[in-house]
Amino acid sequence: MTAPDRAADSIGNIVLLEHYNATVDDQRLATLFYVTALGGTRDPYLFTGLDNMWVNFGRTQVHLPSRGAAPRSQLLRGTLGFVVPDLDAMRARLDFAEAEMQRVAPGRALQFDATDGRDCIDLHCPWGTRVRCHAPSDAFDGVQLGLVYIDFDVPPGTVEGIARFYDQVIGTPSQVDGRRATVCAGLFQTLRFTECDAPLRDYDGHHFLIYLADFARPHAWLREHGLLTRDDAPHEWRFEWICDPRDGRRLFQVEHEVRSTRHPLYNRVLVNRDTALTNVNYRRGREDFDGIC
Repeated sequence: MTAPDRAADSIGNIVLLEHYNATVDDQRLATLFYVTALGGTRDPYLFTGLDNMWVNFGRTQVHLPSRGAAPRSQLLRGTLGFVVPDLDAMRARLDFAEAEMQRVAPGRALQFDATDGRDCIDLHCPWGTRVRCHAPSDAFDGVQLGLVYIDFDVPPGTVEGIARFYDQVIGTPSQVDGRRATVCAGLFQTLRFTECDAPLRDYDGHHFLIYLADFARPHAWLREHGLLTRDDAPHEWRFEWICDPRDGRRLFQVEHEVRSTRHPLYNRVLVNRDTALTNVNYRRGREDFDGIC
């Protein structure tokens, strides 16, 4: 009998990649893209006004604040990777969502588009962030709905140092394959860093959130090296620069919101709707999505 591969069950220090956050200038367009087209569910309990919205995808979220008199929309330097339960159903929603975007924002040059593939659909959100939606597969451990990766565009010659940072400082398994570093970010999630020859846009403040099992050790290293940008909240701190622990070279800038598993929002139960349900085929008590998240 072959012994089980115990190392395959060691996910490292990051236990959950919970959300991606970017400001947007129009909550209507955000709703049409992330809720109507992609099939997410607006959180019914927190941020129900027009200044912010949290959209649930399984155990994960996208946060889309619109604050200030003239909110500035932020763009990910990379690709958001989702798994959705039914690509065919999503294809049927795309034309409607696009028409509604044109209706509510007439004359505006939107970046929204979609390119159909066999096992995925590539999109740009209305502001231009790249999104890839995958069908459920063994590659994502059977998950049927969720944010399963963020793939960042990074400068040439940085992926080896990025992998060292996550492995040695954050304490999570990382590997390099050619020009990509892949970092374990939870049971079914990864952070990916892919070298890009084209010049990168300036960093604009978007961020993502991870939960750590060992909260103190990475904090101590980042504090010692002067890299913490926020350190005043219970169960939470933040930093922006990924540095090579070998020589301190700054490699890539993106804000990491980091929480401990003692944070009250950790493993919060999120509402997810069955997107196939309508007023025509409605069945009492079947509103919730019952797939694997």
